Parts: sequence; structure tokens; C-alpha cells
Amino acid sequence: MIVKMKFISITGPKDKIDVITDEYLSKYEIQLENALSELKTVNNLLPFEEANPYHDRQTAVNALLKNIDTKNVQPAESLSDEEMAAVIQSGCEVYTKFQSETTALQKEVTRLTSLMKQIDPFRPLDFDIHDLLNYSYIKFRFGRISNEHYHTLQEYMKSHEDVLYIEGVKDDMYVYYLYFTSIRDSERLDAVLKSLHFERIFIPDEFNGTPEAAYQEMEKKRDGLQEQISALQTSLREELLNRAPKLLAAQTMINRFSQNFDVRRLAACIHGKQEDFFILCGWMAKKDVKHFLYDIRDNPDIIVVIDDEREDYFGDPPTKLENPKIFRPFELFVRMYGYPAQDELDPTIFIAITYTFIFGFMFGDVGQGLSLFVLGLLLYKKKKSDLGGIIAAAGVFSAFFGYMFGSFFGFEFTPRWLRPMDSMTKLPFVGSLNTVFIVAIAFGMGMIILTMIFHIVLGIKSHNVGESIFDANGLAGLVFYSAIVATIVLYMTGHTITGSAVLIVMFVIPLILVAMKEPLTNIVRKRQKKLEESVGMFAIQTFFELFETLLAYFSNTISFVRIGAFAVSHGAMMGVVLMLSGAEKGTVNWFGIVLGNLIVCGLEGLIVGIQVLRLEYYEMFSRFYKGSGRMFKPFGRQNNE
Repeated sequence: MIVKMKFISITGPKDKIDVITDEYLSKYEIQLENALSELKTVNNLLPFEEANPYHDRQTAVNALLKNIDTKNVQPAESLSDEEMAAVIQSGCEVYTKFQSETTALQKEVTRLTSLMKQIDPFRPLDFDIHDLLNYSYIKFRFGRISNEHYHTLQEYMKSHEDVLYIEGVKDDMYVYYLYFTSIRDSERLDAVLKSLHFERIFIPDEFNGTPEAAYQEMEKKRDGLQEQISALQTSLREELLNRAPKLLAAQTMINRFSQNFDVRRLAACIHGKQEDFFILCGWMAKKDVKHFLYDIRDNPDIIVVIDDEREDYFGDPPTKLENPKIFRPFELFVRMYGYPAQDELDPTIFIAITYTFIFGFMFGDVGQGLSLFVLGLLLYKKKKSDLGGIIAAAGVFSAFFGYMFGSFFGFEFTPRWLRPMDSMTKLPFVGSLNTVFIVAIAFGMGMIILTMIFHIVLGIKSHNVGESIFDANGLAGLVFYSAIVATIVLYMTGHTITGSAVLIVMFVIPLILVAMKEPLTNIVRKRQKKLEESVGMFAIQTFFELFETLLAYFSNTISFVRIGAFAVSHGAMMGVVLMLSGAEKGTVNWFGIVLGNLIVCGLEGLIVGIQVLRLEYYEMFSRFYKGSGRMFKPFGRQNNE
């Protein structure tokens, strides 16, 4: 159901805006609008220019609580403003201390990791690094060269006896090695190697022992530092967990203060002779307005103005839906199509009933329906998923129609109504036709007539004469389509003369009214409007529009055949599953039965769900529902989005 909304303006002393917001407005759902842009008839309005003083504390307490799991922590009952500030400050001091120590350790870990990366390619070499770094008459170089140039380097080294090289690790791209030469030849050799794209690696003089020993020593130091970091992080979490109840209470308070302060972003202020005032405006449910006015009755600082004419001058109010809990999950489908405007019908209950009914008819199986119910219920309870609630409701109807059709996970028992694949009905002029197809068409006709009635009611409600009387979905269209339905029923039941009379009387007049919708509407509204085109062009255009309307009636009706088609195909698919699993031969392959049911339940269930939604949107919603409204967003939710 659509909740009736009221537009209210709230005025009070500027310096009491926080108190008024916290004591009164925070108790109610109100969608605040920007007062500067909405109150167009009020002069000399000024914006609030104060920065939010709670933002830094809010960021700090949120950052502290991200470090711990607070699922099982109960917030402290209450804190004063001074206690809240002290809790956040002390928590930040603890966090800063631990973070400073952790950063220093992580920096050392990064340095050691870099050194290990430098020495790692030379770990196979067996020599003392410290002694090597202290040579006085021999030059050496650590480095690497790409594999494509390494062969050239080897040839050069072999042809010069004044160079000694030792190969280290070799990978897909580089060869790591160490070479020695005399001080006299070092510059020449450096130049040659540079031309071969030699990349020198500098080894610090803090290493002792062999490269392998130096690497292991640094690795041990790094692991020790990482253990210290883990210990610090554990200690930090313990410290914060001890403070968690007060931190959570502080977070609740600071979030409320910050949210209340942010009211200023949508408020306006005006200078008075003695003091300044604030003005807030927005939408509130009619019943909440009544309670709000009662709540502030003894507060002389607050003035509330209810603008009953706002809809006529300032646009449409937002839409708040309020449906029984069992129907609320289906608001998901309404939101997907578009929120209803205030003068529209909330289709939530309609889609809840028709969607589940049609789904159950198309996917009738007791076992699979109960499985969908359990799965959907778990999703709805555990994940708070609206889609889970829809699946659960559809599963109930699927189980019901499975009982009526005599199907349990594909295994057949005596149906309480009919078996979709076998039941046939003989009709005049047509012959034998599957019963579920007849039922589907009859159901579709009923839905089309019902949605036409919705369209007429909404047209009357919005004082739109043309839409309610002369539209293809209005009274003229309803009479015409109902006459067609009545004629078909009379012919199918053998009352051909009566059916012909209904067809003659009720066929032509409604079509003329539909065709002449525009001029007739102008006549009813007493508008003098000339045709923009000639009479001939108007007649041709009217003919094709009428033809399109007739075609739409036919295609919309035939579209409901899919309901019966899926009911039949579901039974056929389960028959295939049983056949492939050997059930017909008496040797049941239970793995095949389970797998087949999972595939049918998942794949066909998804397809049926989409097809039913298509019927809802294109064959039913399109006749009476526009979805041109906007969602009601209370102030707290506006801030979070």
C-alpha cells in the first residue's frame, strides 16, 4: 500500500537545530528536501556554512573498530560527551603507539627482504663474503646478464686469462655470476661488460660467512621481526577489544551527532531582528505528522507548517510502500519496474499473488516445490534476501500444483485435478486441445480484463476522462474485449446465436470509441482543437492504430499460452529424466534422478521465473501501471547513500 505523504516546513531558533533534530526529528522518518531550492517563495534564505565538527572523530572510531570483530560485543549503556571524547582519544593513542612500532618493524622487514633478494642468486657459491669485500688488489663484480648475451660473455672470458668468473643461479631470463680481475684491467673489463648489457648488483658489506649462511641469517631475523609484528597486532586487538563496549557506544553517539549535524546541508537559515532561525522542509507520512505535532505541542520554539497544496505547485511527493510482511519481498519486482507515484496503485500484492500462482502452475511438482521453499526460506532468513522470500512463496504454489498434477520429483501419483501432458478437452470448431492451454488462455483473458479495470479506476482517480473511457485499456476497450471473451465462451459452449448477437452489438461501438479517443476526449473536456492533418490522413492513421490495437489484444492473449506450454514441458522433461535414470524399467539410478532434478529445478526454474516476470511486466503492468514515482528516502538513509 502507498503511504499518504505530507509536505511540512519546520522552523526554530538556529542555535537549537541540533537539539530539535535529536529530540524530535530523529524519532520519525522524514525525507528532507533542500530548503534553499524548495522554498522558492521565501526571500532572504541563507545556507549553513559550518563544517561538521564530528567528522574526524567519526573517521577515527570507525578505523579503530575495523581492527576487531565486534559481533559478540555488547555496547556500553551510555556515555557522556566527555567520556565519548576520552574513549576515542585514548583508543587513538593506543593505536598510534602500536602502529608506530609496527611501521618501524615492517620497514626493517622490507630492508632485509631486499638484501635477501640481492644475495639469493649467489647462494650456491662457497666463499666468505666478508673476506671478499676486503680484497685490496683484486677487483670483483656481482651481477647478471641476459641469456641471449651470456654466450658472448663466456667466449670473451675464455679468451682472456686475466679474468676469473664463477657462475651462480640461472633462470629463464638471466644468468647471475661473479668475476675477478686485476685493478689494472678492471676499467677495460667494465666497459666491455657494459656493452653486453651487464647489470651490476651491489652487495652491502654487512654480510658474514657464505652467501647461503648470510641468507639464512637474514631470513631468521626477518621471521623474528614478523613474529614481533604479529604479536603487536594481537596485543592491539586485545587492547581494542577491552575498550570495544565503550568504543561501540561512542560510535553510535558520534554517528548520531554527525548525522544530526548534517541536517544543516539541507536546511536554510534566515536572519531575524533578535535572533536567527533555521528552516527545514520535507516529506513525512501523514500518520507520522500527527504524532510529530503531538510530540512538539509543548515546545514553543518549533513552528510547523503543513502545505496541503504542495502537490499542485511543487511536484510529486516520494513514495513509501507499506505492505504486510508476507508480501514485502515482492516489492523487489516493483522497484525493478519503477516506484508508483502517489496517484497510482501499489501493485505489490497483485504481483505477489499472480506471480506465485503462475509460477506454481508452470512448475508444478511437490518435491521440487518444497525444495525451492526450503532454499528460499534459508536465503530469506540468513541473508535477508527479498529474492529468497519470492522463491519460498513460489515454491509453496509449485508444491500445491504438483499435488494437483500428481508429480513428486517427476514420479507420478494419482492427480487431484489433471495431468498436464495427458488431459485433453474437445472444443467446437477447434477439436481436441490440451486442457492446460485452455486454462492458460482463460486465465490470461481474466488478467487482461482485471488490469483494464485497474486502468479505468486509476483514470477516474486522476480525473483523466480520455484514459478511463476511450483508451484501448479503458471502458471502451474493456467492453470490446469482454464482448470478445463472452462471444468465445458462448460459441465454445454451443450458444452460437447469443454469441453472434453479443459480437454484433458490442464489437462495433467500442471500436469506434477507441478509434475516436482524441476528438471524443476533447469534446468531453470542452476543448476546441482542430485536426493537425486532413480528414483522410486522420482516417488512415486511425485505421492502422485500430489494427495495431486489435493485434495487441490478440498477441497479449496468446502470450498466456506459455503458462500451459511450460506446465506440459516440465512434465515432459521430468519424464526424460526418469527414462534416462531407468525408472521405467524398474532399475532406478538414484544418482541420475538427483542430478536430473537438480538440473531441471535450476535451469527450468530460472527460465520459468523470468517468463512469469515477463508476463507481469509486459502483459499486465503495461496496461495500468507507469512506475513514475520516486522512492521515499528518510534522512538517515539519504546520508548513507
